[in-house]
Amino acid sequence: MRKWVYRFGGGKAEGSTADVALLGGKGANLAEMANLGLPVPPGLTIVTDACSWYFAHARSLPEDLKAQVLDGIAGMETETGRSFGGSAQPLLLSIRSGARASMPGMMDTVLNLGLNDETVQALGHDAGDARFAWDSYRRFIQMYADVVMGLDHEAFEEILEDEKARNGHEYDTDLSAVEWQHVVALYKRLIEEELGESFPQDPHVQLWGAIAAVFASWMNPRAVTYRTLHRIPEQWGTAVNVQTMVFGNHGSSSATGVAFTRNPSTGEKALYGEFLVNAQGEDVVSGIRTPQSLTEEGRQASGFEKPSMEKLMPETFREFTSICDRLERHYRDMQDVEFTVERGKLWMLQTRCGKRTTRAAMKIAVDMVDEGLISTEEAVSRIEPPSLDQLLHPTIDPKVERSVIGSGLPASPGAATGEIAFTAEDAVAAESEGRKVILVRVETSPEDIHGMHAAEAILTTRGGMTSHAAVVARGMGIPCVVGAGSMRVDLRNGQLICPGGVTLKRGEIVTVDGSSGHVLKGSVPMIQPELSGDFARLMEWADAARRMAIRANADTPQDARAARAFGAEGIGLCRTEHMFFEGDRIHVMREMILAEGETGRRAALAKLLPMQRSDFTELFSIMHGLPVTIRLLDPPLHEFLPKSDDEIAEVAKAMDMEPAFLRRRVEALHEFNPMLGHRGCRLAISYPEIAEMQARAVFEAAVVAARETGEAVALEIMVPLVSLRPELDHVKNYIDRVAQEVAQETGMRIDYIAGTMIELPRAAIRAHVIAETAEFFSFGTNDLTQTTFGMSRDDAAAFIPTYQRKGIIEQDPFVSLDFDGVGELIRLAAERGRATRSDLKLGICGEHGGDPASIAFCEEVGLDYVSCSPFRVPIARLAAAQAATVQRQASVAAQAANEASPFP
Repeated sequence: MRKWVYRFGGGKAEGSTADVALLGGKGANLAEMANLGLPVPPGLTIVTDACSWYFAHARSLPEDLKAQVLDGIAGMETETGRSFGGSAQPLLLSIRSGARASMPGMMDTVLNLGLNDETVQALGHDAGDARFAWDSYRRFIQMYADVVMGLDHEAFEEILEDEKARNGHEYDTDLSAVEWQHVVALYKRLIEEELGESFPQDPHVQLWGAIAAVFASWMNPRAVTYRTLHRIPEQWGTAVNVQTMVFGNHGSSSATGVAFTRNPSTGEKALYGEFLVNAQGEDVVSGIRTPQSLTEEGRQASGFEKPSMEKLMPETFREFTSICDRLERHYRDMQDVEFTVERGKLWMLQTRCGKRTTRAAMKIAVDMVDEGLISTEEAVSRIEPPSLDQLLHPTIDPKVERSVIGSGLPASPGAATGEIAFTAEDAVAAESEGRKVILVRVETSPEDIHGMHAAEAILTTRGGMTSHAAVVARGMGIPCVVGAGSMRVDLRNGQLICPGGVTLKRGEIVTVDGSSGHVLKGSVPMIQPELSGDFARLMEWADAARRMAIRANADTPQDARAARAFGAEGIGLCRTEHMFFEGDRIHVMREMILAEGETGRRAALAKLLPMQRSDFTELFSIMHGLPVTIRLLDPPLHEFLPKSDDEIAEVAKAMDMEPAFLRRRVEALHEFNPMLGHRGCRLAISYPEIAEMQARAVFEAAVVAARETGEAVALEIMVPLVSLRPELDHVKNYIDRVAQEVAQETGMRIDYIAGTMIELPRAAIRAHVIAETAEFFSFGTNDLTQTTFGMSRDDAAAFIPTYQRKGIIEQDPFVSLDFDGVGELIRLAAERGRATRSDLKLGICGEHGGDPASIAFCEEVGLDYVSCSPFRVPIARLAAAQAATVQRQASVAAQAANEASPFP
């Protein structure tokens, strides 16, 4: 017979925390506490596999499960001396969910199960308190009707509020037994009127209804949403815990509460929590009554008059404090506990690793190292890398009231306030006058780059997490919200039209919260980031643990300075095209593109040369001593040209040419599929003068920087979009020739390596051939994902959420690397490339370079470095350390298994 049920209680249990996948988090921790001899009400856990069975078999329960549950309840009856459904000393049960990963409040619970018109009388007689019994019964009816029968709890709340008002009571605790009995009658009548059926009186009917409902809640909308947000697999399922009820609503010597063994906001080592006298668990979190502080210190800090548990129940408080200390030492982490005091007897209902702010997590991890509870390696593993975003950007003060006027996707974290600007030119003009602006667009394009640089934050009404606005904003480290579809940009009238009839004009103040996706009206107080203290210590430990180097994608001196400040060990990608959009350069770039022959192009490129040289010189100087990878021009030329009639007229006037001529040139350069068109190395082959100018700017800048800093430039030149080795050979010949020319002209030879970006499937497959020329590979995972899937990242936002919702894919492949497809190509290219050239340097420079799951894959494959946006460098440093630790532990485990094997 398959084992569906594991029992716990009475100082022993059939499971432990090692069985979390089977028992769920709550069940595993209840078993662990029982094994520790802590006061845990006896119970049983129905394993997570039963949840999978439930949904796979038309929402039905296995037949052999029922016998095991009833056998477990018989054991609970023996241990407690009570009888489930009995007419004397009735056993009441709580039915709670318990997923492998904590999902607080996302699934359903039923308390006081087993009460009916008969057992409520027995409970009152047994307890010597009829009021307590009827209070428990009305709670059960309301909860069961809501969770199992589908009748909204608010209907019951209305009845209760009416009855309190009719009887002149302020609190639920003021109602007498007779008054509660009347409320119960009203509740049962409501069920009959609304549902056309009676409230079930058979405790066994109640039991199976509640168990099925808790399993069903695994797929309720809020649980599904929570799993999606926190990347919890649907197939994990939830366990169900059936446990003996203990009562905190048993008079003044009873209470219930929740506590953290350390402060979850600050990390301070001090008991933190609340409790209520004469209450059940849901009362603490429902807001019906104001909870009291556990400690005197907490009571004094809150200014609350009612006594703390420390003063009111000193002996129980001392026992509780001792248990909390023991649990924290046992689990070696801050615990979040739930407890009930029944007539002076303390019962522990749950413990789990407590959720905390990132700042608190840092402090707790560092303090526990100092206390000798955990190692530095374990401290590093405790921090979720993406959570560092909370520390790297200004954030909205959590105490302030939010006036949310719209929302979209949280594309780049942090928060910023400024006046609305609808065009890049308006943003630049405002910034030049010292005013802070928020650039608000339907969507952004490369032509908006100067306005994006000038803005404090970006808001677009279209686009996804990998849209142009999202990618550029993350690279620049400024807040960004994209896809705010409920808001509309009325450019003609200079208005932002928001839901609810709110309309904001150009120049009005808004706040963009790129961490939550919210857009707020007006200005709000901010909390500034601090990167010293605990943060600095933890990052030191992370750097000592990791193997891979962490570089940054940086195109400007501002990016480079930010990258070094965040601990980057070089630049893994400098996209030279971004330099051409700044200021007057776009006009020179357009002059080069629109020239009718090579002579005209070279004349324009001669104007661009000193601009590029100046940029590269500053980049090399900032990053002195660290490697810098310069990518030659990549995008198709049409991206630099105007698109609309108004833009064409404006550019034609600035360039002193006829609009009709300019329009013809724009149309001639138009491509049906520019992503797969005339770009990358294809441009360099068609127009070698562009590659020659860029190479000259790079080498001349390297000479200047080396002389100014006294350190040689560790230069790497990247040729984009190579699929054929002859393409790389062709472009590398230009680079080598210019390098020799500059060396002869300056008397200084610059050491460099030349390589390519692997962003096409053919390049990955033919990596062993390309590596004969390339000295490094940098995997451009944005385009490699596009070309492997055959989908545009700009258009995929329209259907990827549907794919995720329907279970076709788990993660957006443009956010987290597709290991099975794109990852397999990376693995293949790495193996084949190094088979040809053993010292081939391997890195990754796509958006995935800042994604922890993708970084773990890069560690597994053995890449030398990852490169990401400057503000994601600390995240990558931490993720790389965790990935290296996992790989070391796996290696040690494999070695131990081999040594233990009896076979050679």
